[in-house]
Amino acid sequence: MSVRVGVLALQGDTREHLAALREAGAEAPTVRRRSELEAVDALVIPGGESTTMSHLLREFDLLEPLRERLAGGMPAYGSCAGMILLASEILDAGAPGREAVSLRAIDMTVRRNAFGRQVDSFEGDIEFEGLDGPAHAVFIRAPWVERVGPDVQVLARAGDHIVAVRHGAVLATAFHPEMTGDRRVHALFVDIVTGSA
Repeated sequence: MSVRVGVLALQGDTREHLAALREAGAEAPTVRRRSELEAVDALVIPGGESTTMSHLLREFDLLEPLRERLAGGMPAYGSCAGMILLASEILDAGAPGREAVSLRAIDMTVRRNAFGRQVDSFEGDIEFEGLDGPAHAVFIRAPWVERVGPDVQVLARAGDHIVAVRHGAVLATAFHPEMTGDRRVHALFVDIVTGSA
């Protein structure tokens, strides 16, 4: 069953997600306009800069349409900045007037840049529930999850910190699987979209 999984292409690492989704068997168009958002079955929100992405969601009149699609049950996957935007609550959201916006798709509290600045970026193998073997995780100015609601499933931790979650058809990781060549997280998301996960 072919599904159309769009990648929000306002800012961030769009190309890598498009390639990963196509390798996982999905059609993968870019999404920059409301009509493109309406034409996809699911959406990936890539890494990037969460406050810039928030500003561009407003500028392109995508913020409320995206919130409506998510509230209506559209599956979504967010990596790094995408995880931040999918959260119901964001700590250290940014400067007043330039804050990261909450799409309220996952009942969780996320702290922006929790692992530190760009120079504190790191990578390593982590156990990820539902995958056959550890995932190699790349963390770049990454967030972590400080609180999850009762219906949110924790899929992975880095040390004591929650770095991957699932809430129904919405998946989020603090790290960047699209940068590793390991397509299992994207394949899991495509399975979520098709209803087989």
